Amino acid sequence: MTRLHLAIAAVAASLLAAPALAQTPDITIGITVSTTGPAAALGIPERNALEFVPKEIGGVPIKIIVLDDGGDPTAATTNARRFVTESKADIIMGSSTTPPTVAVSTVANEAGIPHFGLAPMPFTPAREKWSVDMPQPVPIVGKVMYDHMKAKGIKTIGYIGYSDSYGDLWYNDLKAQTGPMGMSIVAEERFARPDTSVTGQVLKLVAANPDAVLVGASGTAAALPQSELRARGYKGLIYQTHGAASMDFIRIGGAAAEGVLMASGPVMNPEGQLDSALTKKPGLALNAAYEAKYGPNSRSQFAGHSFDAFEILKRIIPVALKTAKPGTPEFREAIRAALLSEKELAASQGVYNFTEKDRYGLDDRARILLTVKDGKYVPAQ
Repeated sequence: MTRLHLAIAAVAASLLAAPALAQTPDITIGITVSTTGPAAALGIPERNALEFVPKEIGGVPIKIIVLDDGGDPTAATTNARRFVTESKADIIMGSSTTPPTVAVSTVANEAGIPHFGLAPMPFTPAREKWSVDMPQPVPIVGKVMYDHMKAKGIKTIGYIGYSDSYGDLWYNDLKAQTGPMGMSIVAEERFARPDTSVTGQVLKLVAANPDAVLVGASGTAAALPQSELRARGYKGLIYQTHGAASMDFIRIGGAAAEGVLMASGPVMNPEGQLDSALTKKPGLALNAAYEAKYGPNSRSQFAGHSFDAFEILKRIIPVALKTAKPGTPEFREAIRAALLSEKELAASQGVYNFTEKDRYGLDDRARILLTVKDGKYVPAQ
């Protein structure tokens, strides 16, 4: 065969192969998290957990693109727009804290791309069609703490939280749920995420002398009010949200972390769950893999968020592939529809049942209450 014939044969072979390749392009997932800045304690575990997620689903390769936003909503917006315009992403995830997650949700809903939030966020009609959220919603997690407060005879509560949408979520929920339970908020203080001191706010809380204090913060910054409250002699109960549930909180808080009441997802203690719990198997699997690589007791609430998004995609993507191909608007719509049609989506942090109006899709199976004893998390009494 001449060189010309060989060349023609090669071209013909490539043309024949092209339609087959076009039928199964990669599924592209763009993920923006905060691996630097004040929220790095959240974003790094979220990024690390991606090492333990599937490399293909439904026989189709998964292409993951991870960008750092430093916890900045503007950077998160830029990253999300890059996923839309440059990467042609089929799915977007992120970010690690509430303000940048809201920013990513806005872009995703404008572009019509399924979005998995990795931080609690408020939903509006403009941002609920294409977004779902992996962390537990504030009212569900809050209830386990408020019930504990009531059981302990708490009558007055102090609040210190972020001066942003995450802090607002918690303050509003605290007010809405504890009032009907016979408790009152006697002090409210706020601080910014980058702040290195909350002495002024804590002195006002101590002066108000509430029976308990709720800290509405996340990551290592949540340890700042914890430490200052104990340093200023506060003896009451201190509650922390699931935004603080990590070993880093204990490391930073030190002795002041002892006795904290920490709301958490079940991934922080799957060993304590019944064998019948749908969250037990994925929680054990994630923690075994994570701690084998990053050391004993390195498990993290936040690693569970990104890991669980892929646990859901393992169920959702095969359904979407039956009707559409990756890289198309039809595939993105099929993902969105499957998120609503598939039920009892079990993951390490809860069992998800999304609806048009419930974009968290979680129930009481998604939260537990822990305390710190001798430098370790244990179930609270």
